[in-house]
Amino acid sequence: MEPTDGPLIRARNLTKRFDAVAAVDGVDFDVWPGEAFGFLGPNGAGKTSTMRMIACASPVTAGELTVIGMDPRTEASAIKARLGVVPQQDNLDVEITVEENLLMYARYFDIPRNVAARRTKELLEFVQLGERRRSEVEPLSGGMKRRLTIARALINEPDVILLDEPTTGLDPQARHAIWDRLYRLKRRGATLLLTTHYMDEAEQLCDRLVIMDKGRIVAEGSPRDLIARYSTREVLELRLHDDVRAGLHGQLDGLAERVQELPDRVQLYVADGERTLEQVRARGVPLVSALVRRATLEDVFLRLTGHTLVD
Repeated sequence: MEPTDGPLIRARNLTKRFDAVAAVDGVDFDVWPGEAFGFLGPNGAGKTSTMRMIACASPVTAGELTVIGMDPRTEASAIKARLGVVPQQDNLDVEITVEENLLMYARYFDIPRNVAARRTKELLEFVQLGERRRSEVEPLSGGMKRRLTIARALINEPDVILLDEPTTGLDPQARHAIWDRLYRLKRRGATLLLTTHYMDEAEQLCDRLVIMDKGRIVAEGSPRDLIARYSTREVLELRLHDDVRAGLHGQLDGLAERVQELPDRVQLYVADGERTLEQVRARGVPLVSALVRRATLEDVFLRLTGHTLVD
């Protein structure tokens, strides 16, 4: 069945239960062609369970789900043929070469050998592994293995690319290399669906996202819209000695739209962080350190759930 003019993925009251536990608890969302759509939330929020239902790797417990105009309950094989999947853990064959990993994977889709060879060459160049095509996989760095897994997911020229925590465990340089490749896919018009608990990754890559917590969607929108809706422009982070924190007695009252106390710091949500810092100092509050930063999706998540993304 060909996709309609509507969303490539549509979920209504989508639910996944494991015994009595609702890992995904009645979520609604749409993913449109050419969109980079994200699920942001901590571990255990239901992101991967949602992704596995979309990938036809886990059955839907209840609700409605259509993927590329098809029903995973009855058309799983046809859906899988048109998806590219980058799982949370790389599952490459480490005993064969980089190039052979793509050529062997192409067989699952009955891609003719000459077409598979051409695509393999193009994809390895795209993920900057052309010079390593004859190398075995085992010695590759984590970032290289991740880029190879992405290349493999593209061998069937998928309609939708699913990326489950695409940069977890990578160092910052490797993460940025992955982001660059994914951004290039976006510019080519690819439809990306990714899960992440990195708010900077969501801000960098996602046109639109949902924030998930405890199996439910608590907010939806573009990163910029969510920050504007649920936070101030800037955040003033104060670190104070414990005895100072215990004895504040309202010294920060009236300085911020919202004050959030965390175990290691106090966060003031304000329009102008530097001005507020001057006011804090004018009130004689002794500080260990102070930092003014722009608001992020982490602040949105904290506002909506009462805890941080890494909890």
